[in-house]
Amino acid sequence: MNTEQRPGLVTAIAFMTLASGIINLFWGFVASATVLSSFFGIICLPITILPTILGAFEIVYAAKLLSAQPQPVQPSTSIAIFEILTAFFLNVFSLVVGVIVLVFYNDVIVKDYFARLNTTHKMDTAPTAESTPEPLPEITPEAPTDSETEILTPPEKPKRPRKPAK
Repeated sequence: MNTEQRPGLVTAIAFMTLASGIINLFWGFVASATVLSSFFGIICLPITILPTILGAFEIVYAAKLLSAQPQPVQPSTSIAIFEILTAFFLNVFSLVVGVIVLVFYNDVIVKDYFARLNTTHKMDTAPTAESTPEPLPEITPEAPTDSETEILTPPEKPKRPRKPAK
């Protein structure tokens, strides 16, 4: 994958996700600090931490996309959906980024890039045989002996005389 370049849309997805992650980190810290000013806010503190957690996931995902050695990653539609859901925290920037990223994931060039990236990595990590195994000696069937033919052939039934019909 070193000779191939990353498509522009994938780079745009990475930079937008990185920017959204940084904004979500600050948004979560500011919301948490604001909420700590009242008793009711302390109860709601776990809800205000959610943008911070999303921001951390966005930064890690963007770092994987922007790395010099491409890592096998799938298009993260779940991060894009969570970016859209940050509208509940009045974060319009992440809402817009989430929608744009979902549109970019449906582009043919982006789908092909992720497919190539993941299949190339699977081929690179496949175990290689250091030496080829020696072939087994051929086994040729031998002609059965007389004792074996007696065992193999079923014994004949003794013939009974017919009874006359009445």
